[in-house]
Amino acid sequence: MAILITKTTPVIVQGMSGRIGAFHAADMIKYGTNVVGGVTPGKGGEHHLDRPLFNTVREAVEATGAEASLVFVPPPFAADATMEAADAGIKTAVCVTDGIPSQDMMKVKRFLMRYPVERKMRLIGPNCAGIISPGHGFMGIMPPHIYMAGRIGIVGRSGTLGYEAASQMKALGIGVSTSVGIGGDPINGSSFKDILQLFENDPDTDAVMLIGEIGGPQEAEAAAWASVHMTKPVVAYIAGLSAPKGRKMGHAGAIISAFGESAQEKVEILTAAGITVAPNPSSMGETMARVLVQRKAA
Repeated sequence: MAILITKTTPVIVQGMSGRIGAFHAADMIKYGTNVVGGVTPGKGGEHHLDRPLFNTVREAVEATGAEASLVFVPPPFAADATMEAADAGIKTAVCVTDGIPSQDMMKVKRFLMRYPVERKMRLIGPNCAGIISPGHGFMGIMPPHIYMAGRIGIVGRSGTLGYEAASQMKALGIGVSTSVGIGGDPINGSSFKDILQLFENDPDTDAVMLIGEIGGPQEAEAAAWASVHMTKPVVAYIAGLSAPKGRKMGHAGAIISAFGESAQEKVEILTAAGITVAPNPSSMGETMARVLVQRKAA
């Protein structure tokens, strides 16, 4: 079992005929992801990467039974593409697009709220690396060879730090059940808390690596939820301990504006919630290994 994507999940790629979409879709197909088609307006009826292309997401869903979509659409049109996926009945959408205006994402969030829980699409991203369940499939831009199948979940705002955590754990013989990049934008589809809930309910995930950074309240909200509901150990790393207050950093969401949003304050909040925090990025893997040993001994 894996969260969000399995070997059989039918996936479409919005923008598959574009240069970047085609490159990553080919990687997904090579890895074994069940890519059933693509969507490019005006190219319906054509084929790309030996998969059919459709003019709309609804046509693709009706023809292929697609349940998940990877959005490779330029920023000015990405919000509309995401809402189109939700309207067509897609269950999980991953939007890797960077630079979507916050106002557009506010429209997307409001649009998704109109659906009942059982019909509401789960959005991962935008500005994210995507999701991967090693041995099952992936939707995104991550290098799949660095992920070893196992029983540790990863959720992070930074894609590259997610890669680093997976690589460090692989070197220690620790594999990954699913890795989820929720994205670095201030307004995103799924929060740390949302993904922690999925990992808590996944019988094939034994522990979780949470990778946060300065800016925004999501890590603090996740800590509060985990302290009450998580039965599985959580290891965290927070990037930006040396960042000055009030200055915008690399990620669109990485700006400190209130209490609990600096890296040091987040470390204190996570620690108080019983979460083990790695002191630096090079120790993420060994910190997880230590926590697993302690858990086994207990």
